[in-house]
Amino acid sequence: MAYVLVTLFLLGIWLFCLLDVLQTDASEMRHLSKSGWFVVTLFGFLLGAMLWLLDGRPRRRDAARVAWPRMAAEGPVGPDDDPAFLREIERRLRGGDDV
Repeated sequence: MAYVLVTLFLLGIWLFCLLDVLQTDASEMRHLSKSGWFVVTLFGFLLGAMLWLLDGRPRRRDAARVAWPRMAAEGPVGPDDDPAFLREIERRLRGGDDV
């Protein structure tokens, strides 16, 4: 039973890496082309999957910069840094709003 679980776990990691290679934008890949990483991951099985995870996958901050350019460049903005939010709170505290 333990062999079956280990095999399913390793197969899951390998499939995750294959799908991750396919879903990653080619411009974000490091060291090899998209087709190169797919071949390495497909035929390298666990070694190829580990190489993808350690060396080919885009770094987290690089991926965050692409997905959320403003947030990555400036950092997250809290409500206490928003002047409009602060004005609204001030107005409510002074009794300008019955909500």
